[in-house]
Amino acid sequence: MPVLDREPSKDLGGGDGLPKLPLPDLKDTLDMYLRCMKHLLTEEQFNKTQNVVKQFGAPGGVGELLQSKLVERREKKANWVYEYWLNDMYLNNRLALPVNSSPAMVFPQQHFRAPIDSLRFAAHLISGVLEYKTLLDARALPVDYARGQLAGTPLCMEQYYRLFTSYRLPGPERDTLVAQESSVMPEPEHIIVACKNQFFVLDVVINFRRLNERDLLTQLDKIVKMADSEEERLPPIGLLTSDGRTEWAESRSVLMRESTNRDSLDMIERCLCLVCLDDASGHDLSDTARALRMLHGGGLAKNGGNRWYDKPMQFVVGADGCCGVVCEHSPFEGIVLVQCTEYLLKYMIGSPSKLVRAASVSELPAPRRLRWKCTPEIHKLLSSSAEKLQRLVRNLDMHVHKFHDYGKEFIKQQKMSPDAYIQVALQLAYYRCHGRPVSTYESASIRRFQEGRVDNIRSATPEALAFVKAMTDGKLSTSESEKMEMLYNAITAQTKYTILAITGMAIDNHLLGLRDIAHELKMEKPDLFKDEAYFISNQFILSTSQVPTTVEMFCCYGPVVPNGYGACYNPQSDHIIFSVSSFHESPQTCSSEFIKALEQGLRDMRDLCNYRKSTLFRNNYFDFLNPVSCHWTTG
Repeated sequence: MPVLDREPSKDLGGGDGLPKLPLPDLKDTLDMYLRCMKHLLTEEQFNKTQNVVKQFGAPGGVGELLQSKLVERREKKANWVYEYWLNDMYLNNRLALPVNSSPAMVFPQQHFRAPIDSLRFAAHLISGVLEYKTLLDARALPVDYARGQLAGTPLCMEQYYRLFTSYRLPGPERDTLVAQESSVMPEPEHIIVACKNQFFVLDVVINFRRLNERDLLTQLDKIVKMADSEEERLPPIGLLTSDGRTEWAESRSVLMRESTNRDSLDMIERCLCLVCLDDASGHDLSDTARALRMLHGGGLAKNGGNRWYDKPMQFVVGADGCCGVVCEHSPFEGIVLVQCTEYLLKYMIGSPSKLVRAASVSELPAPRRLRWKCTPEIHKLLSSSAEKLQRLVRNLDMHVHKFHDYGKEFIKQQKMSPDAYIQVALQLAYYRCHGRPVSTYESASIRRFQEGRVDNIRSATPEALAFVKAMTDGKLSTSESEKMEMLYNAITAQTKYTILAITGMAIDNHLLGLRDIAHELKMEKPDLFKDEAYFISNQFILSTSQVPTTVEMFCCYGPVVPNGYGACYNPQSDHIIFSVSSFHESPQTCSSEFIKALEQGLRDMRDLCNYRKSTLFRNNYFDFLNPVSCHWTTG
């Protein structure tokens, strides 16, 4: 039996009042694991996996022992999987943050007529950040409630309180997510402004008073002038944060030998957020070009050094109107990023820029440039980091596409879930390109529970495979009505798994918990986790996420494996925005080909739905003309 809470308390919102994450039944998880993997394995692989699973789940076996230890862990912890999940998903990962881990939100293209306009935008944005931070500090943010499947449930709000108070500290083997504890007398708050690869401290509270927008603009203007000074310019230390995590941890320990560097690192690590004032970089301001700019800054030659990737929120304001936010993903999920950025953009639209006749702090002290003492060793490390970032820039194959034929309204008219429908379309696109199904990741929020983050919806279902095969076999043996039935089956299977995931009953977190508690108990790794199928199950060649917005913007991220795709989508009422990424170095993948297959699949699925509608209409029409015939047929 799964382990559930009987009666969660009624105090909603923070996290304490929500139920604890349930622990699924061992047999249910093992049965579902086999079901999810059978069609992704060869017959030989599956037979071996079946035996391994049977042995693991045998009465009195290792599976039952580990399950009992998880039951004990659930009693003691607010969320039994949270630490395991955080380490596995983020902190143990040694890959560089840009592209591989940090998603970006791309704002609508801004039209700045003069250089001061971009600083006005930045000052207005910072004002919005400070308003939002005031809401967070007062714990006055309204509680989120679930939308979509099982709508109306209150959600855990803890992720919001890490937006401006956390920092990812690199480690040689595992990073640490550092959360600042608020003290009775907090130090004056500050933002770090990056400009021309230099870092400046912008105090947003001076003499116990928050700076107004006019003061912020004055300070930003001073920063730009200071950054223009060639004699004062220091090496682009931010590049070190774009390196692999172990390499950055080593570089950081070299920096820490000098007290000047320790002070600068401390100021960055304790800041609210970064505001990156980027130089214009090229005439291409398409959605794809702007997405690339957000994800990696274009490398050293452009704005790649004008970042500090360990900080959760980096707001990018480009002189050419290319704006957005890059986020370090370990403290919070995409929906929290969306809610925060939507608040800021709505604040900027709804609250006119307050730059005139506001009482300002007299004699504002000049912002402070952060200093770095750079030895030849640090210069060598910077060259190495710059080279690796450039390789990443060259390798990323990104394609942002607005599909205009229809949007979520058409899908809803078919009485189908837009998310499930798009997931099936992604399966069809991958199958068209590669002729096989693969392990697919779709993030599912488990914020219905205390400290809930995500689990995985395994979208590559047997039902989806049956549908995509019928759509691509080129034979006329499958009728349109049979295909339509298969589409319904695929969408039903996807919806059922989604409900399992959001209610804490999916398999990925459970398997992770069983694996990691065995390691914690210093047991030999069980065969289940040494089996090839387990490796295949975690190679997410298709990594997908729905990130819907109510303001005009879109999210993008990179693939999670070298031969994979990142596919982020934003369904709107009459169109769908897709951000598809892959790597040029993989001979198997191509983002533009995937987009073409996706477009074709979405059109084929629409035609199938329209065929069904026209058939229903025709049948109903003839039934109306000949009710006797109708009665005779059904009878």
